[in-house]
Amino acid sequence: MVRVTRLTLGLTLAGIAAGLVIATVGPSAQGGRSVITRMNPPGISTPTGYSHVVSAKGGRTIWIAGQVANDAKGQLVGKGDVAAQAAQVFANLDTALKAAGATFDDVVKVNYYLLDASQVQVVRDIRAKYFTKGLPASTLVQVGRLASPDFLIEIEVTAVVAE
Repeated sequence: MVRVTRLTLGLTLAGIAAGLVIATVGPSAQGGRSVITRMNPPGISTPTGYSHVVSAKGGRTIWIAGQVANDAKGQLVGKGDVAAQAAQVFANLDTALKAAGATFDDVVKVNYYLLDASQVQVVRDIRAKYFTKGLPASTLVQVGRLASPDFLIEIEVTAVVAE
């Protein structure tokens, strides 16, 4: 269940009334109660595919280590192909989240590490298949190298689920 509430604040920013959008997620995949609030406060630019502020109350925190484009047998998927690697990384994240009793709806923070940040739209297109309700806080960093010279992307997430 997702409840979205639009609040109009009594703030004036450069003479224009600003609005604050808050999205609150109710019961987690386990049926308990944790509350994740996502917001983009006035005075910060509109984000592209993430939330500026995410808070979580109640529940259990899950940290998923950086996932790379190895399949279940440890074989690289998509050598030289950022789209294929991103698809495998998100599949790995999905498996890890499910193993911990979570879904992408429970994710509050994502860190992306890319060899080439100009490929971000490719990653966003794949990400959109997984983040369908609420967008987490997010950081993208272009790096010079990952654990293997064949890895083009690595993604780590933090999620909060009900106890």
